[in-house]
Amino acid sequence: MPYYYGFDWTYVVLVLPCILLSLWASANVNSTFQKYSTQYSMRRLTGAEAAQRVLSAGGVSGVRIERVSGNLTDHYDPRSNVIRLSDGVYNNTSTAAIGVACHEAGHAVQYATGYAPIKLRAAIIPVTSFGSKLAMPLILLGLVLYSFSYFGDTLIYLGIACFGLSLIFQLVTLPVEFNASRRAMEAIESVGLLTEEEQKGARKTLTAAALTYVAATAVSLAQLLRLLTLFGGRRRRD
Repeated sequence: MPYYYGFDWTYVVLVLPCILLSLWASANVNSTFQKYSTQYSMRRLTGAEAAQRVLSAGGVSGVRIERVSGNLTDHYDPRSNVIRLSDGVYNNTSTAAIGVACHEAGHAVQYATGYAPIKLRAAIIPVTSFGSKLAMPLILLGLVLYSFSYFGDTLIYLGIACFGLSLIFQLVTLPVEFNASRRAMEAIESVGLLTEEEQKGARKTLTAAALTYVAATAVSLAQLLRLLTLFGGRRRRD
């Protein structure tokens, strides 16, 4: 029985631990970035300059690099072919900033070289976004109609399936992010952007960032399992 005296054990057992993991991962990436933001590279390259070196090493041209406000708001926008680096990365010469900047440049290289997982992620974004928004309304409507029609069951299952799309998106995102970090570290080493000792700071920053994506995937999986536990075995009684 999922509920005991009005208490939802599925949330406590399945979802809450993953949410706590996600909160820890978010705090960890911020603390790791702050720690290695004080470790400055000997070459004094800024994040923007390092990103440009990665693009050049990958044979990619025509990608703009711009500053964007905020903290760790760095991203690559494939629609406008722009790498946007946050205030703490764009002009910063720290190993953390260089790691983050090179990671975003790695995404640009992925698009330029036709990396299959990132093409798949871009293709499914509209479907997964639309489906995740429909999930809970469909489940709630299905519960309302559950006692009156078999159509209620259909809506509940359809809602669960729509929610499952968010998990698919997270699963596709994992190799994309891991690959971008791998490309970043390979370029940092091959081009000589950081010394061997400095590379540790960039690598630890990227590893901490990767854990946030793992945690997000765990949350989506736990929420899907919870929905299946709560509603997956429902059958309308005549």
